[in-house]
Amino acid sequence: MKRNTLVELLTFWKNWHFRLLLDLTAKMKFCLRWKSMGVSVTARHQDEEVEMTRMAVQFELEDLNLRPDPEPLLTEMIHEAAYRENTVGLHRFCPTENIAKINREVLHSYLRNYYTPDRMVLAGVGVEHEHLVDCARKYLLGVQPAWGSAEAVDIDRSVAQYTGGIAKLERDMSNVSLGPTPIPELTHIMVGLESCSFLEEDFIPFAVLNMMMGGGGSFSAGGPGKGMFSRLYLNVLNRHHWMYNATSYHHSYEDTGLLCIHASADPRQVREMVEIITKEFILMGGTVDAVELERAKTQLTSMLMMNLESRPVIFEDVGRQVLATRSRKLPHELCTLIRNVKPEDVKRVASKMLRGKPAVAALGDLTDLPTYEHIQTALSSKDGRLPRTYRLFR
Repeated sequence: MKRNTLVELLTFWKNWHFRLLLDLTAKMKFCLRWKSMGVSVTARHQDEEVEMTRMAVQFELEDLNLRPDPEPLLTEMIHEAAYRENTVGLHRFCPTENIAKINREVLHSYLRNYYTPDRMVLAGVGVEHEHLVDCARKYLLGVQPAWGSAEAVDIDRSVAQYTGGIAKLERDMSNVSLGPTPIPELTHIMVGLESCSFLEEDFIPFAVLNMMMGGGGSFSAGGPGKGMFSRLYLNVLNRHHWMYNATSYHHSYEDTGLLCIHASADPRQVREMVEIITKEFILMGGTVDAVELERAKTQLTSMLMMNLESRPVIFEDVGRQVLATRSRKLPHELCTLIRNVKPEDVKRVASKMLRGKPAVAALGDLTDLPTYEHIQTALSSKDGRLPRTYRLFR
């Protein structure tokens, strides 16, 4: 099992449409009572239920290797490369050899160590705070969990250590398809650099930078709000017809962060594709146009407010923020922080990021993949170009 400093959120969520407060009270009491009893359900798990769970995990791992979208696997690989053998670099997906080791004792040990009151948050949306507190005291306090009341003894409090590096997986991608029409064989590359944690002030400038880079697939639908004027669309996808994908991602955790770009192209153009990505990283530390910055900030604000129109998202936002920071920033506070980002803030965080070692993940036909040293040299240069290579025979 993967244990690290991340906030792993297991959510019990229930949504009701009601007319009378009496209906809400009765249903909420039922939900809390069910939650307080839910821990005891695990004590009655039969062996066949555990076996079914093992089979489900096995199926998900097989499906992961067969699906055309490589993003989940590449995300796993880029973390493995960036944080070699520690915290967020450990396996997020269960290794195949560990499936048979899953049993009730292992599950209870994990729950005993990590499902403790100081690591839990009860969140409610559309309910009076005092009423929710009263119900929590009545139905959650004094409940004996199925794994016992013994104190946690094996909590991993490691801090993420960014190492940089490369993770490669040679694989034949020529037969990956959703149907009878084959998908072009592609090589997938992800290049990343360490950013910052979500607790730091630079988190918002990095979020704006990620939105400014934007990107997507070559077949993404256009239109307002789709990011068609982001840098990866204008500088990469619109100029290089052979690029199938160029997308920026920002992963931020309690003690570290990772900003990366995922790109896909024909295996014969891998070297050129990597050089295009390294050039885009170098341009992050250059001049920031006022118009593109305002566009990125507006789009980020728009996405934030649109997401918070949904009650389940508000509910999860409350739980995550309180669990991670012990407080919650309201939407208007976040919007103010976004509006206050200046061009020099983006340039500063990008320049700081470029001083670190890169992390590289590569999947597919890697015959023409540049060496890690060449990628590192390109990211340390002024123009992002890879060192020239010369061959006596072609």
